[in-house]
Amino acid sequence: MSGVLGLTGCVALSLAGCKMPEANAAEAKAPPKKAPTANVVPASGAAPAEAKVRTPFAVAREAFERNSVNANPFADNNGNVPPPSQYQGPLFSLSHDYPQSPVAPPANPPWIAALKGQPISKTNAIAYVNALKAYIAPSMQTLLYNYPQWDAAKAGWYNEPWLASIRESIHGTYVGSEFPAVTFAASGLKVDMTTYVLTYYDKVAAYALGQVWGKTAMNPTLTNTSAQFPEGSIVIKVALTSALAKDWPVMEGATLWPVYVTPPNGPSTAPPQVMNASVMQFDIIVKDTKTAPKTGWVFSTLVYDMRVPGSAWDKMIPLGAMWGDDPNVNSTLNPGMPLQETVINPAAPEYSTATLGWGGRLSGPNDGAVVDPAIVNGKLVRNVQASSCMSCHSVAEWPMKTFLLPTTTMPPTVGGPDKNALVLEQPGSQAWMKWFQDNPGSVPLDPGTVPMDFDMVFAFKSLPAWQAATQGNSGMKAFEALDAVRGTPPVNPRDLKYNGQ
Repeated sequence: MSGVLGLTGCVALSLAGCKMPEANAAEAKAPPKKAPTANVVPASGAAPAEAKVRTPFAVAREAFERNSVNANPFADNNGNVPPPSQYQGPLFSLSHDYPQSPVAPPANPPWIAALKGQPISKTNAIAYVNALKAYIAPSMQTLLYNYPQWDAAKAGWYNEPWLASIRESIHGTYVGSEFPAVTFAASGLKVDMTTYVLTYYDKVAAYALGQVWGKTAMNPTLTNTSAQFPEGSIVIKVALTSALAKDWPVMEGATLWPVYVTPPNGPSTAPPQVMNASVMQFDIIVKDTKTAPKTGWVFSTLVYDMRVPGSAWDKMIPLGAMWGDDPNVNSTLNPGMPLQETVINPAAPEYSTATLGWGGRLSGPNDGAVVDPAIVNGKLVRNVQASSCMSCHSVAEWPMKTFLLPTTTMPPTVGGPDKNALVLEQPGSQAWMKWFQDNPGSVPLDPGTVPMDFDMVFAFKSLPAWQAATQGNSGMKAFEALDAVRGTPPVNPRDLKYNGQ
C-alpha cells in the first residue's frame, strides 16, 4: 500500500487553499456553447523549487477564515470566470429545480435484473455495476465527452446548493484531495497531484434535495425523514486528476476536462488558469434496499483503464462494489478472512487498488482510505487503511458528532513531529468498529442527530455552508474550544474537505 500524506479517501484535505470570494448574487448563465479554445495548459507539472507538499489542516484553516460563503445558495461558481483568451466554451450552471413530487424509478431496474434472482455476491456484483453503468450511459456520455451539448436540467440531473464558493466555473468541480507522488509511485506518478470532483443526483434522488432545501434553500427541513432518499435513487460523482499521461503513464488516452483552477504544485496565491485534468474515476451509488437490505445502498466505483479497447466510456471499468461494511470481519485480527459485502474486480488496474480501505474494502484512487502518517496508541504508524466508502458515509448526520474516520476525538486531533499525524483508534478495536457497521441510512450514528441517509454532501458540505452563511459560523467554535481544553492542536472538521458524495 502506497503512502498518502495526511488524510485522503472519504476525507479530502484542502491543501490547495481554495479561493472563495463572494460571487454575484445573480446566477451566472453559460455563454453560447462553443468548443473550447486550444489555449489550455496542463494541470500537472513539476513543482516550483520552493514549493512543498504542505502539511494537513493549516492551509485549509487559513482559507476558511479568510473567505466567506457565498450568500446566494444557487450561485453557479466562485466568481472566477475564464477570459475568452483562455476558454470560450460552456460554463457550469447549477441544476436546482428539484422535483416537488416523488419520481418513480424503473419498474424493473436492470441492475437488479443483472443479479438473476440471486443475492449480490462476488459472482454477480460486477454485472450489477455494469448494468448501472449502462443505464446512465446516455446522459453521462454527454456530460463526460460532449460537454457543449450537456444540459443537466433537461437531462434530469441535479446539484446541491450552497457550494458556489468552492466551485470552479467551467465544470463546477471543487478540490477533492492532494496526493504526493509517492502515493502512486508504483504506477509511475512523477508529480504531486490534485483531484477535482463533481456530484449529480438523478430525478429520483433529487426529490430528497427538494424535501430538505425547498425552493429557497434558506430554511432547510431537518427531520428524521426529510433527507431519506427514495428507492431507486442514483447519485454519481466524477473525479479528475491534475496528472496527465506525461506525468502518470496510466492516464494515457484519458479524457481531458478543462477546469479553471489555481495551478497545482504552485503557490496558493496564484491566479486561476484554464488547465486540463484527466477523468480518472466515476462513482455510482444507488438506493436499493432489495439488494442491500441492511444498509439500503450499493456503492460502486469505475476507474479508467487504458488497456481496455473501445471508447472512452468502455475504458471506465468497475473497480468494485460494496453494500455493507462487513462488521463481522475484523480485518486486523483476522487479515485473511474474506469480505462478504465488498467485491473488488480482479481485472482492475493496479493503480486503482493502491488506496483500498480497511481489509481491502472498497475505496477508489480519488478517495483512498489510507492515513499516512497516523498515531495509534501513541506511536507513529505509516499507511493505515482506516476507512471505506460506506464507513465514511455512515457518519452522515446533522450535526456531525462523529468524525469521518475512526479518530479518538471529535474533532480529530493530530500529533507527531510535524503535527500532521492523525490520532486514530486502535485498528480492529471495539471503538474502531463503530465505523464499520451495517446500519440503515435512516439511523444516525449518534443519538440526537438527524440521519442524512449516507449523503456526506449534506452533512459535510452544504449544511455547514448554509449555517456559515445564515448564522455567521459553521458550528465549529465549540469544537475548537474543546480542543483548547485538551491542549492538543485544534483540528476543525471543516478544514478537512470531503471530496464529494
